[in-house]
Amino acid sequence: MTDFDSQIRESQGQVAEAQSKIAELTSRIEIARQKMAQGEDIAVDIENATLEDVHAHTEAMNANIAELIMGLDDVTAGFSKDFDEMRSKTGWESVVGVFARGKAEQMRQERIRTASIDDKLQDLIAKSDTITALLEGQLGVLTEQKDKVEGNLQTTLEEREAVVAELETVRDTIQKMDPEIITLENRIAVEQDAGERTKLETELAEINTRYNALVRDEQVNLARSQTLERYIEKGKTWIDSLQNQAATQMVLINKLKTDTKQRVVLYDALTKSLKTAQQQDVAHRINEIGVKTDQEAQSAMAAIGSATNARMADMLEAHEDHMVFAREVLEQKAKADERFVRRFQKIVEKHDSNRYGA
Repeated sequence: MTDFDSQIRESQGQVAEAQSKIAELTSRIEIARQKMAQGEDIAVDIENATLEDVHAHTEAMNANIAELIMGLDDVTAGFSKDFDEMRSKTGWESVVGVFARGKAEQMRQERIRTASIDDKLQDLIAKSDTITALLEGQLGVLTEQKDKVEGNLQTTLEEREAVVAELETVRDTIQKMDPEIITLENRIAVEQDAGERTKLETELAEINTRYNALVRDEQVNLARSQTLERYIEKGKTWIDSLQNQAATQMVLINKLKTDTKQRVVLYDALTKSLKTAQQQDVAHRINEIGVKTDQEAQSAMAAIGSATNARMADMLEAHEDHMVFAREVLEQKAKADERFVRRFQKIVEKHDSNRYGA
């Protein structure tokens, strides 16, 4: 197993663990919501629903995947070198060429024909697809969890709105009762008739009973409003975290998909370049032996030349479309790289300076 395969397995483990932690945190928030609906205290549940552990693990997971992506970039950059080596003759081919030029060229063509560049590209794309599948799975989990919390949060927001409205009503009623209580207390203070005084005191006691009941309602609603507020704040923070995590996944997915397009374009361009170089070599050899061939060979070569010219015209006509597509892909890659570097600046710096563990 290569280091790259080991890294992918490590990332798969990190993603699985991250998904477990995300689901656990959402579950804690949901349990708090259920307890709150039953009138139980949720302070402990909300406090335990900490984001720190999730964030720390998610950051490590994304850093690992970012390094994997940069590893793919390094392998892609090596493609050009591989093609350059294929275009050039090996030391042994050069030695053979001194004694048998045709044999050396045959060896070179066979080496090009059996070269494993295509296998490397397919392996690279397969690895890219594996990482993309990991990221898309993680993005799906993040979206699912965000939808769950948003559903609970919407219900809680509506509930708190009702509690606050009730609290305001109670407070308004209490405020309106204050003058009435003060008036009764003043009347009692100056009332001389015992019967009337007793009647007023009874009325005041009834009002005070209602007043105290309203004060208790105010305290209950205030406590409930504060509990709902804590839940809402925790829910909002978690949704914000999930959205940020989802944004990071989309940046990574976008870069991988754009990079895959770019790799296909690069491979296609390098392959055409290699074929062109080989055709030029053949053309030079035909030119060198052309003066020694007879009329029949010249006619054959003319036919080949005519067919080659027609094929070259087709290639030139297709070249514009190819270049437009390649340019679009390069522009997409530049944008994807910019977003990637902005989000993973530290990882890029370590990679470029090879200062791991510093």
